[in-house]
Amino acid sequence: MGRIFAVELDGRSYRCKFCRTHLALPDDLVSMSFHCRRGNAYLFNNVVNITVGALEERLMLSGMHTVADVFCCCCGQIVGWKYEAAHEKGQKYKEGKVVLERGRIVDGIDISPEVYIDTRPSTSDGEN
Repeated sequence: MGRIFAVELDGRSYRCKFCRTHLALPDDLVSMSFHCRRGNAYLFNNVVNITVGALEERLMLSGMHTVADVFCCCCGQIVGWKYEAAHEKGQKYKEGKVVLERGRIVDGIDISPEVYIDTRPSTSDGEN
């Protein structure tokens, strides 16, 4: 397998909880009212740095859909699913969109910056 090139998104972004790889921008967020087996989930128009698994028919709360699981391209963890086809007319708006499970992503503002703390003993200017 070759080297992985990940897209770096500018500004605040949603990232993989496991490796912090950028996945989506808040501007691409369509809905925060989706649900999955593990809790809440968000629907996005565009997501980057994912690989798409095999298609399967899945019965969901909103009806039958053709979906594919999506995985973080860097660490391989499942992060959600992609809607490929909706069988009901009222659900067609989901086609081509990606759902990211809230428990598997972090918001860019939730990530604490890495802080370097120098733990070596030092002397102040007044100590000679």
